Amino acid sequence: MIKLYKYTAIIISFIFFSCAGKQSQSVDVKENLEMKAMLQGTWMDEDTETPMICIKGDSIHYMTSGTLPVAFRIIKDSLITYGTAITSYHIVKQNEYMLWLQSEMGSIIKMNRAEESDSIHSMDFQTQTNKSEPTKEVIQKDRIELYKDVRYRGYVYINPSQIKVTRPTYSDEGFKMDNVYYDNIIHICVYEGKNKLFSKDVYKKDFSEVVPEEFLQWAILSDMEFIGVNEKGYQYQATISIPDEITSYIVNLSISTDGNIQYTLKE
Repeated sequence: MIKLYKYTAIIISFIFFSCAGKQSQSVDVKENLEMKAMLQGTWMDEDTETPMICIKGDSIHYMTSGTLPVAFRIIKDSLITYGTAITSYHIVKQNEYMLWLQSEMGSIIKMNRAEESDSIHSMDFQTQTNKSEPTKEVIQKDRIELYKDVRYRGYVYINPSQIKVTRPTYSDEGFKMDNVYYDNIIHICVYEGKNKLFSKDVYKKDFSEVVPEEFLQWAILSDMEFIGVNEKGYQYQATISIPDEITSYIVNLSISTDGNIQYTLKE
């Protein structure tokens, strides 16, 4: 019985200190709402006086085209953003008209509050937000190839989709931002005269066995070409690329007459 009381006391003590630890932890992460309210508005580069960010409510909007707004909180002496990754900026200096932040790379981002932020500058940020919308233009390409005296026509339809690819990048000033791109769904088909021999919708995920995942997750299916016809079947060539980067993967698609596709990287 004495042992039972002893174990019960130990359990109660453990629960008490666990709860106390959780309470102290919640106090540590309490948000500074007063400072957050003070930061509302548009902030400009201290040197060039060009708009950099616009803080509205719980979100930060970046002036850079094609970027997504991110949620943020003020915890102690840090401004923390919650995008694809959580990023913490140390607040070096701050008052009603000045905001200095230290980036992850150690640089100091110096900003001053813009005047009339609810008019001209807010319109600028709205314009940049609209630029991240997907295009609606479908690109159509076709090519005629002769093989063993038979005339084949291969088609490519590059269809913009609503599939978002969000990639974290850094601005020149040191802000970590989420760039948003929209992937394509590409329809390919081959005809002999009016007879359709093959058709398929091609997605980026179809290349997962030949393109490394660490590249594919940030990339889009950007282009496709009909190359021709040979003894192996219908030949296409796809381009997988990361927007705004020069690196890409070229993948050959060899399609047999019964519809099986073999994916191989171009050497």
